[in-house]
Amino acid sequence: MATTTTDDSFVTGRLFGTSGIRGIVNKDLSIELCERVGKSLGSIFPLHAEICIATDTRQSRNMVKTAVCKGLLSTGGNVTDMGILPTPALALLTREMGFDTGIMITASHNPPEYNGIKLFNKDASGYSKAQEEMIERTYNSGTFRQGKGISKTASNMKQLYFSFISDKLSPRNNSSHTLKLLIDPGNGAASIFAGEIFQRLGYNVVTVNDEPDGLFPGRNPEPKGDTLKGTVAFLKEQNADVAICFDGDADRVVFCDREGFLGFDEMTTFISAAKVRDSGKKKVATTVETGCLLDVALKSIGGEVARGKVGDVNVAYLVKEIDAALGIEGVGVYIFPELGYYPDSIFAALYLLNNLESIEQIRDFIRALPKLSLKKGKVQCPNNIKQYVMDRLKNVTPAQIMFNGQQPNINTIDGLRVEFVDSWMLIRPSGTEPIVRIIAESFSPLQTDALITEGKNLVESIISCCNK
Repeated sequence: MATTTTDDSFVTGRLFGTSGIRGIVNKDLSIELCERVGKSLGSIFPLHAEICIATDTRQSRNMVKTAVCKGLLSTGGNVTDMGILPTPALALLTREMGFDTGIMITASHNPPEYNGIKLFNKDASGYSKAQEEMIERTYNSGTFRQGKGISKTASNMKQLYFSFISDKLSPRNNSSHTLKLLIDPGNGAASIFAGEIFQRLGYNVVTVNDEPDGLFPGRNPEPKGDTLKGTVAFLKEQNADVAICFDGDADRVVFCDREGFLGFDEMTTFISAAKVRDSGKKKVATTVETGCLLDVALKSIGGEVARGKVGDVNVAYLVKEIDAALGIEGVGVYIFPELGYYPDSIFAALYLLNNLESIEQIRDFIRALPKLSLKKGKVQCPNNIKQYVMDRLKNVTPAQIMFNGQQPNINTIDGLRVEFVDSWMLIRPSGTEPIVRIIAESFSPLQTDALITEGKNLVESIISCCNK
């Protein structure tokens, strides 16, 4: 018979950020915290609930996983260890193998000293804010069920994942199989996983940074223009056509060709336009951080953009709510509703290839897009006054933020997004650092700089008033 215990020796506030629980191991993310999270999660599920768990390649993976599992088992949860897996595979297999919930031990694109805990429902969707708050209440109450769970291991996960996604790809008469692909997992969770899937589907594949190594010796786990220069050089050396580059847990993917990095907004726009044409659905779900290229490209084919809160879980719920063709975040997150409401970078890359006749299509598409200038800035802001700053910003009227004689539309879904006819600015607090971020975009670099300055001045004036 299960009983409950109370432990009030370790109380905290918010555990969850924009994307799960995350922090520096043995500092923000202690063994005690991880075990207590396991106990909290195990206590809200029925006795002997079936729970699966996987990790990325970080050196702390087994330490964090063991602590979480210890907490789960002590509450009577049955835990199946799936080993190292990409986050998309863990999410999908949670559903396809009939688990009650799935746990991914990962800090995604963060540096090696970080790790984290991300949770998935039995339908492969990420945990909602209400579910996260339920775990936090249990965590802070210190009241946990006692039980004795069973620990198991699973194998052949790659084959199960491959079988499912390959069934979802509609064969096309295109020449993409003549392309030479460079797969760059960045020594992360897609190592010795993604490359084999592309090979099985008949692609000509070479790999780089394909050895699992949580120190990420090949490159930074966050794939972007400045961290992929070595990948582009290797692509040229190998005479490959396109590089497919994943982050630490492979929930993001970006692309390069022989000319270099193909961009964030450019590629999410390219894939979004293809999906709108392909699916017959007109809407694409994204966040307030996404720029205007998407609007321009979709408008020309009768599509439209819906913007919501930052975070892939928020995008996934928006995709479901509006029956969107696709969900995207500009950093390389893609949510295909036909797979489920979770990001799947491997499928996104396969979908791209399935819609290519030649690699030149991408550059031709990008060259036809308007040239926009997007820049980012930040203002130091103590965590304890962030809410005050944002509350003050939300009370700002359009007349108070006139720019070049224009009064803006104001969106306060997540932070403060100020939209002018030919430009926009977003002011939003960081979920992980004591800063407020400012993002601006316009057709003129000088105008973008002026918007960033305007945003900084606005935030700094509120902080100054707060400090008086």
